Amino acid sequence: MDMDPSQDQDETRGLINQDGFKPAHSIKGLTVLTAAIFVVGEMAGSGVLSLPKAVLDAGWFGLVMILLCAVMSAYTGVILGRCWTILQDRFEEYREQTRYPYPAIGYEAFGNVGRYLVSFCVNATLFGVGTVFLLIASENIEELLASVHKDVSFCILLPFIALCLWPITWLGTPKDFWVVGIMATAATATACFCMFVQILVDRDPHHKPAYPSTDFGKFFLSFGVILFAFGGHAAFPTVQHDMKEPKKFSKSVAIAYSIIVCMYFPVSAAGYFVYGENNKDSILSVVSDSWLRTIALILITVHLVMGFIIVINPFSQEVEDLLQIDKKFNWKRVINRTVVVASILFVAESIPQFGVILGLIGGSTVTFLTFVFPSLFYLKLCSTESPDGSYRRIALPLYQWVVHFEIILVGLIGGISSTYSAIDAIVTGQSSFTVPCYVNQTAAHG
Repeated sequence: MDMDPSQDQDETRGLINQDGFKPAHSIKGLTVLTAAIFVVGEMAGSGVLSLPKAVLDAGWFGLVMILLCAVMSAYTGVILGRCWTILQDRFEEYREQTRYPYPAIGYEAFGNVGRYLVSFCVNATLFGVGTVFLLIASENIEELLASVHKDVSFCILLPFIALCLWPITWLGTPKDFWVVGIMATAATATACFCMFVQILVDRDPHHKPAYPSTDFGKFFLSFGVILFAFGGHAAFPTVQHDMKEPKKFSKSVAIAYSIIVCMYFPVSAAGYFVYGENNKDSILSVVSDSWLRTIALILITVHLVMGFIIVINPFSQEVEDLLQIDKKFNWKRVINRTVVVASILFVAESIPQFGVILGLIGGSTVTFLTFVFPSLFYLKLCSTESPDGSYRRIALPLYQWVVHFEIILVGLIGGISSTYSAIDAIVTGQSSFTVPCYVNQTAAHG
């Protein structure tokens, strides 16, 4: 059933468009390369650690899934960029500074229903990823301190890391902290190289690794983990909107995914073929202790803290827009982002072990944002024309309709199966949560 997005259109756009701000194509915007680096910095990091285990659970076909998911994710990233370009071409207000472009795409496609659904998925994903980043960074620092005989629980480290990142989260939009994206990308690329070299060093030519059989649950749980590794679409429109030339976002996507595949695939393949059934949730838990592993551990941690800043930025911006907080730096922004960081910290302290939750996030909200929404919204926008004739339908060849429907179908089937497998793993006890950090601390001092 078609929905008319024109209802309450003036009111909704009034929240998005505010006078006095420079257009998105300002000379201070991101270039094609810096936008690509931001995409890499936001996506790559925690995903590469879990991919070898995901490949093991799916069997050798897991390597094929990595490549297929990379191609499909890159394509839908380009499609999402086209959706935003359509909005900027059709509506002048979207050429101005817009805090939540992805929900705006959903709104123009399916009205407030599309807007609220996208907002929920985006915010749930970004909040969840930010929490996971904070947790893994704390655990990595705990391990680094243990290597120098300092026994400090990651539960204690969590608030200190959050406190250090807190002032940096006050920065406005991605173009205000482009250096963070460069640092995150460089750190992850170097870490992947170090892990790949150490895996090759660990290879024993006289030992043939064993590979356990897979099943429905393992396969689709690993599918969710792989989707999570390529699930950066929640922040794509925000990055595109901050570019000097938003219409060139497809080039940024192509560059970014080429870099990401060069990071992901060698580590995943090497880890699978060298360690076999010994792979664990994090590849760093399997590789031999060495200076290469230590460097990789440090650099992945650097990426995670930098990535934390990137992923919570769109979430913070949307909250500020809902609260009608001025886009210029002010004390209200500081308070809002303080509350956001504190909320993430509370969740991290309350659920200090996520495990299969990565597959749950990957199979649910990430799947919708990465595979379902881009194609669905693009088809709807191309099929829409204005009553006054200011813009017309965009004709698409039949094969494009087929491709988009296939992507949506794969996303729905894979996402539902992955989500079911993740929930089943939790319910049946294959994965369990540890007690909250503050309960541990209370027990320790009771």
